[in-house]
Amino acid sequence: MIYPIVVYGSHILRQVAKDIQRDYPNLQTLIADMFDTMHQSDGMGLAGPQIGKSIRIFIVDATSLAEEDPELKDFKKVFLNPKLQLVGEETIVMNEGCLSLPKIREDVNRHIKIIITYYDENWNFFEEVYEGLKARIIQHEYDHLDGVLFIDKINALRKKLLKGKLNDISKCNVDVSYKIKVLK
Repeated sequence: MIYPIVVYGSHILRQVAKDIQRDYPNLQTLIADMFDTMHQSDGMGLAGPQIGKSIRIFIVDATSLAEEDPELKDFKKVFLNPKLQLVGEETIVMNEGCLSLPKIREDVNRHIKIIITYYDENWNFFEEVYEGLKARIIQHEYDHLDGVLFIDKINALRKKLLKGKLNDISKCNVDVSYKIKVLK
């Protein structure tokens, strides 16, 4: 099943998501549907709140960028109940976009290195260190689980300049190739 992407203006995108339980019904189907939805929307990551589910799950698949960055060749993962720790002070500014904020791209400052603990789709526990683009993608998706959008990390003037676009998105008045909806 392809889910519509929940966009800016939806209350669920501003909530802190709840831990997902081991007995969550049809979890494997949900994960498969999330990958289908993300691929159909041309995304590299997708979090539970972006499909209207306030649960601590996100997926990533950056394998399409493997030609540009060979380290992304096998970067396709499921993260259940993740906990993120930022490492060091070193950050880098890069341009980001988001399926929930279509047609908006902004420069965002993020940590270069992170540690994340999580369970995979089979409830195996992992603690891993990521750097570079992998760390950026994970931080972006993790933020969704805490009700944070990448526009919250830009300066106030830039955000003010986006007000008209954000208003249009909140009314689904934006031309995209995937289904979108606003949850009130």
